[in-house]
Amino acid sequence: MTDTLTHSPRWHGWLLALAATAVFSLVTPLGKLALDGGFHPTAILSLRFALASLLLFLAMARSAPHTLRIDRRGFLVAGLAGVINGLGAVGFFWSLRRLDSSVATMLFALTPLFVLGILALRGEKFTYRQWLRLALGLLGVYLLIGPGGQVDWVGVLLVFTGIVAFTLEITLVQWFLPTHDTRTVTLYVLLGMWLAITALWLGQGLPWSQPNWQGWVVLLVISLVSTFFGWWAMFRAVQTIGSGQFALLLPVETLLAIFWSFLFLGETLLPLQMAGGGLILLSALLAIDSRRAVSRRLA
Repeated sequence: MTDTLTHSPRWHGWLLALAATAVFSLVTPLGKLALDGGFHPTAILSLRFALASLLLFLAMARSAPHTLRIDRRGFLVAGLAGVINGLGAVGFFWSLRRLDSSVATMLFALTPLFVLGILALRGEKFTYRQWLRLALGLLGVYLLIGPGGQVDWVGVLLVFTGIVAFTLEITLVQWFLPTHDTRTVTLYVLLGMWLAITALWLGQGLPWSQPNWQGWVVLLVISLVSTFFGWWAMFRAVQTIGSGQFALLLPVETLLAIFWSFLFLGETLLPLQMAGGGLILLSALLAIDSRRAVSRRLA
């Protein structure tokens, strides 16, 4: 059963996409703060998705209990998408122990190349406008971050596991679950992520260090804002505008993540980096237009 927003106008989809982009941009800098606050990387993710899944389950059970039911196809696809991205999320968070958050963010901004490439393999047209948006965004990311010096290649590989996993997740949802209720899809994806992450945590022997109060506050913000709300908004946006269009907003997420890093972690921006930020904003403006969507829901 689809929710009442399935046929909402495209401006509503873009609004949710921008909201999801903004809250997702908090994850990397806040994740760094949580690590500094004493949390183990896998523990952060396990607790984060456990809390987000529980809150979503309770909200659905209270307001729309019928949305807790899902057919076999939806259960398998959403669960698989969640397991895949759960493993990728672990890789990305572990990369933050080996790479600066700015370098990890820059690498993750390559995700549109992967998403649009997979969509092209399924027959979705890759237009000149998409190439232009992508080129501007990636050039902006490069100027914003700049060469980072010697790079830890294990950290780079961990980031790429996150890129591939995220790409597979959102394209699986678009291809196979375009008419499923957004809340239901989000719940089962989050549960799949939690199961995969917790299995890894158990396999690591449940490592734990006593976090301080700052670490717990950051965990709550990541769980409530960047996960509970952010993932619902992302899937709703994908069902309206398509995963290819959503992925093109990832350079904006990069720009915002750098801004939060400046605000919370004391980083500074050079003039060249500010120029890169301008290109990223231009890429976002080109992505939000009134033209007919080039993304198609491929069943």
